Amino acid sequence: MVVIKCAGEIVTASVGRIADTGKVLEVEVPPRSPDLLIPFVNKRRGSALAEAAQTVSHALQGRAVININSTARGGGVAELVQGLCGYAKGAGVESRWLVIDGDSEFFRITKRIHNNLHGEKGDGGPLGEAERGHYERVMAENVATISAKVRTGDIVILHDPQTAGLAAAMLQAGARVIWRSHIGHERHDELVNTAWEFLRPYIQQADFCIFSLAEYAPAWLDSAAVRVINPSIDPSSAKNEALGLDAARDILAQVGLLDAAPVTAPSFRREDGSQAPFIHRVEALTDGALPRPDDPVVVQIARWDALKDMAGVMRAFTRMEHAPADAHLFLVGPSTSGVADDPEAGVVLAECTAQWRALPDAIRHRVHLVSVPMDDREENAAIINAIQSHATVIVQKSLAEGFGLTVTEAMWKGKPIVASAVGGIRQQIIDGQSGILLPDPWDEAACGQAIGKLLTNPTWAAELGAAARERARELFLPDRHLLQYAQLILETMPEAA
Repeated sequence: MVVIKCAGEIVTASVGRIADTGKVLEVEVPPRSPDLLIPFVNKRRGSALAEAAQTVSHALQGRAVININSTARGGGVAELVQGLCGYAKGAGVESRWLVIDGDSEFFRITKRIHNNLHGEKGDGGPLGEAERGHYERVMAENVATISAKVRTGDIVILHDPQTAGLAAAMLQAGARVIWRSHIGHERHDELVNTAWEFLRPYIQQADFCIFSLAEYAPAWLDSAAVRVINPSIDPSSAKNEALGLDAARDILAQVGLLDAAPVTAPSFRREDGSQAPFIHRVEALTDGALPRPDDPVVVQIARWDALKDMAGVMRAFTRMEHAPADAHLFLVGPSTSGVADDPEAGVVLAECTAQWRALPDAIRHRVHLVSVPMDDREENAAIINAIQSHATVIVQKSLAEGFGLTVTEAMWKGKPIVASAVGGIRQQIIDGQSGILLPDPWDEAACGQAIGKLLTNPTWAAELGAAARERARELFLPDRHLLQYAQLILETMPEAA
């Protein structure tokens, strides 16, 4: 359970979105001590983080760093904000997290922008004056509540297209404004440029703009205002903490993903340190027996989003050669009712279901479409951890990808990975050293062949996984991320220099 504030009231509830437009959700994130990171990095890195936090806290002089995004649960942005906000608070920096609200049309428009910025048509709809008018009306309905929570000198970090339209109001409230894009495409064709033009009047007003890759930034942005900061994962979180093989198997058996009974009643650790039992079971579309504990399992975890190409992974799995006959495939996404800002999830899952039903019997009983409940964010994270920890091979066959934190999570767990050489995934995996990159994300035969090679070469697979974990330790943990944020925050405050 997490304490949230809505329209001035404090309510205890699971993290979620408020239904009425204009009601802003404030998520109260518990502080997390940066010392939790030291076992995963080293004292030198821990000391550098503590020193930077002290400098920022002194420079802020009681002002806050406020993150604003469009959902409190589901997807990498919410997880990222949750972790970084917690560590910042634990280090003595006042940090807050606000979540805007919008109606279904607003989220259709912003999903269209999302798809277009990835170079995809999405629903094919326009981004014209009607769409701009609706977008700005929703922004205006959120502004009054948000502005009342922002003080002069606060640092406001706006995340993704959904919040870009708040930039002018935040500046007017006296804040310094950073806009962070977690998406983008290296190729700036007409589709991509149309989406950027929609956002241009808003993001040009920000003091700084952050991208995961420099190539994502539109050419009309002042290069002096552009910063490149890669995302990170929290190694001490319920999703990424070390989970033994036996514990992972017990969790999967408990939630309905293994043909076995748990040896011991599994539980998960909440952020307050308490232990909680697994109450919810996954929704699994399956035909025939679930995998046994020792059967090889190939996993892709992603939103039900066409750009994640879950259907393509399914087809690639059917094209594996010389792979073990007892290998299973889990395609894992969130329950479609649990992600507020993704209106296409149900459609994508329905398309995958139709393709699954058309598979030959011998293949279909080894392919499982899994929807993980979002009722309890911490329980959800623990289930995902168990799935990743149990996996034999992890796949991320995205057709486009801003960064791909599911890849980072798999790397941290020491898993062999097959992933598309797109977007931020190329920043993470060195082909043949810390995973296998697919030069063509549409090449399902190559994907199936790569999965099969890893399944039949466990020694090589283990070597790739070990190298991946060390690369994640070096580059993609929160201390590096927070240090870059600290440097940028100080840049927004010339008086602190």
